[in-house]
Amino acid sequence: MASPAAASVQQGFTPEEEKILSKVLWRIVPFLLLCYFVAYLDRVNVGIASLTMNHDLGISPSQFGWSAGLFFFGYFLAEVPSNLALQAIGARKWIARILITWGLISAVTAFVVGPASFGAMRFLLGLGEAGFTPGVFLYFTYWFPARVRGTATAAFLLGIPIANIIGAPISSSLLTLDGLGGLHGWQWLLILEGLPATLLGFVCLFALTDKPEQAGWLSPAERTWLAGVLASEREAIAARHSSRLKDAFLNWRVLVCAAVNFCAIIGSVGLGLWMPQIIKGFGFGVVAVGFIAAIPYVCGAVTMMLWARLSDRGGERSWFVASALLVGAVSLIVCGYATSSAPVSVVALCGAVIGIMCYQSTFWPIPSSFLTGSAAAGGLAMIVSIGNLGGFVGPYLIGVIKQSTGSFSWALISVAGFLALAAILIRLVGASLQRQAGTVGGRAGAIAPLPKGI
Repeated sequence: MASPAAASVQQGFTPEEEKILSKVLWRIVPFLLLCYFVAYLDRVNVGIASLTMNHDLGISPSQFGWSAGLFFFGYFLAEVPSNLALQAIGARKWIARILITWGLISAVTAFVVGPASFGAMRFLLGLGEAGFTPGVFLYFTYWFPARVRGTATAAFLLGIPIANIIGAPISSSLLTLDGLGGLHGWQWLLILEGLPATLLGFVCLFALTDKPEQAGWLSPAERTWLAGVLASEREAIAARHSSRLKDAFLNWRVLVCAAVNFCAIIGSVGLGLWMPQIIKGFGFGVVAVGFIAAIPYVCGAVTMMLWARLSDRGGERSWFVASALLVGAVSLIVCGYATSSAPVSVVALCGAVIGIMCYQSTFWPIPSSFLTGSAAAGGLAMIVSIGNLGGFVGPYLIGVIKQSTGSFSWALISVAGFLALAAILIRLVGASLQRQAGTVGGRAGAIAPLPKGI
C-alpha cells in the first residue's frame, strides 16, 4: 500500500507548510550564498590580479589564458569523486573540507613565481573547489521539495551577480596595498580573498545540518513532515528512474543535461570574461566600464529570482529553461549586430545576462527531478564537470573569433548559437520526462499532509 505522502494528490503548500519551508530556506541558503560568493570571487579574482601580476612574473597573455583555464580541468577531474564523498561522509563535513582546501590553495597562489607554478596552483584550485556547486545542489535535494527547489537554487546563485557587482571594486582596491610588508598588491589580493573561504569552512561545521531528521532548530512535527515529503519524492524518483550510480552514467538524459550545461557555460563564462572589453570598445573609461558592467548583473539578479518563482509555480519547467536560453541567444545576436550603438548594446548585454542567469536558476531542479541517491550524487557532478569545460571553451572561442575578425560581432553570434542549441536539447529532456511520468513536468513526489499540532 502506498504511503500517505505518496498517495496524496499534488497540491500547493498550506500557509503552515510554507512557513516551515521559509524557515529552512533562511536557515540554510544565506550561509551557502556567502560561501558561493567567496568561491566565485576566488575563481575570477586572478583577472584583477593579472593587471600587475603578469608584469611582475613575466607571464604573457597566452600563458595567462592557458594557465588560468587549467582551473576547469582540475574541476572536471575531481567533480564526481567529490560528490560521491559528500554523499558518503555527509554534507556538513565535506563542504567544510572543500572550503578550507580551496581557501588555502587560493592564498598560497600569492607565492607563485612564474607561469608554470601559476598554472599548477590554478589546477590545484580546481581540484580543491571541485564538488562544491554540485554538492550544494545535491544538499538541496535533502532539504527542499521539488516544488520550491528552483527558488532555493536561485537564491544560492545570487552569489554570481553579487561577486560580479562588488567583487571587482574589492579586488582592485586591494591592489593598492602594493609594497605593504614587502608583498605586491596582487599577493595581498590573493591572500586576503583566500582566507575567508578557510574561515567559512570551520564555521560550516556548526552552521549546516546534514539531514532534516537531525535539525534541532525544527520542531519534531516539522521534522516529520519535511522528512516525509522528501522521502516520498525519493521513492517516486527511484521507482521511475533508479537510484544506482551506474544508471546515472548510462542515462541519456544526464548526458543531454551535461551538453546543455556545457553550451550554457560557454555563454556564461565567455560573456562574463569579455564583457568589460566589449564595453570598453565603446570608448568608456576604465572606471565607467566597471559600473556599466555591473548593470546587467543587477538586472539578472532581480529577474532570476522572479523567474525561479514562476518556474516553481508554473507548468513544465523545461519551457522556462528553454525560454531563458532563447532570450540570451536573441540578445547576443542583437548585441552582435549593434556594436556601433552603445545604448542598444548595453541593453542587449542586460538581456543576455538575464537569459543566462534565469537559465541557471531553473535548470538544476530538472536533473534532480529524475536523479536520487547515488545516481544524484554522480549524475549532478557529471553534469557540472562536463559543463565547466565550457568555461574554458567559451573565453577561448570568443578570443579566437575576435582576433580573426577584429570584432566581437561574430563571436557573440557564435555564442548565441550554443545557447539556442541548449534550448532545443533541454526541451528534449522535458518532453521525455512528461511522457514517462504522465504528469506535467515529470515532477516527482507528492505532498504529505502536515502533522497535527504544528
